[in-house]
Amino acid sequence: MNTSTRKIVVTQKFFDQAAVDYLIQQDCTVEIADLSLGVTEAKASERELLEILKGASGWIVGHANVSRSLLEKLPNLAVISRRGVGYEKVDTVAAKEFGKVVTIAAGGNDASVADQVVGMMLSVGRRFREAQELMNGGHWNILVGSELFRKTVGIVGFGRIGRSLAKRLQGFEAEILVCTPRLNPEDISAFGLVAVSFEELIAQSDYISVHAPLNDDTHHLFDATVFSRMKSEAVLINTARGGLVADRDLLEALQAGQIAGAGLDVFESEIDPIFKPVTNELIALPNVIAAPHAGASTGEALARTNMIAASCVVDVLDGRDPPPQCLVADGRL
Repeated sequence: MNTSTRKIVVTQKFFDQAAVDYLIQQDCTVEIADLSLGVTEAKASERELLEILKGASGWIVGHANVSRSLLEKLPNLAVISRRGVGYEKVDTVAAKEFGKVVTIAAGGNDASVADQVVGMMLSVGRRFREAQELMNGGHWNILVGSELFRKTVGIVGFGRIGRSLAKRLQGFEAEILVCTPRLNPEDISAFGLVAVSFEELIAQSDYISVHAPLNDDTHHLFDATVFSRMKSEAVLINTARGGLVADRDLLEALQAGQIAGAGLDVFESEIDPIFKPVTNELIALPNVIAAPHAGASTGEALARTNMIAASCVVDVLDGRDPPPQCLVADGRL
């Protein structure tokens, strides 16, 4: 491809210099989007994105809405490279129809998200937030928490992050229950797992971590009915996608003491602002540990995902196939 057409636009934050240098070495020009003050790519309008992406042949994107309408107006755009693993905001059908390639940064953030899950389990179980808030108020009360050691942990979905989490849980001698449509026998032997139904998992688990994709089948997978069937001492961790959990139902379950606590990195309000009051109430609860969708945001993970995203762009522009685990849609076929 002529180098004059190898313009790569990056709209995601925290794109490091090493990834920029790599793209330049591959005869690309790199433009880091200068968004309006207070505007993230997720909130950018189609008009803003079209202006930013003018003349681009590659787009390294985070959480922007990559719609059919947008893609149709970008005939020169050859590849949309997600610096992450979810791609529900990308119209992959339209991308393929218009001859474009969509990739994800598979394998880049498994470790960081799995670390975060374990950290949230420990933080909620040991009541770290409650204890520190008491200490800040001058009350050095000792709060009795619960251990992760030899607890029953349910993992819903067992992809790369689920597997990374299972490795870490082995160090806690946890009994690991897994509910997933596909579970290889090798996974069971490698991690000492027990494959169970969703009903069994929610009834037996002391900690539950959600790692399923968000789609029509999994929307509000955890709702009031599910919370009523969980153990009263159970802790729910959601670092996957807002919408897998019905946040309003979760709030009511926590307020009523139906479950013991939650660790939340994702919220329904990320997609629908109408849920913002619910999010505010959730993160104010003393038995909730929260983060602003930051599970993949370690320096190490960002460096890995930046480079994977950049490599996928170069593969496509050079006429090669990206790694199969990274390829989501290929309109070149």
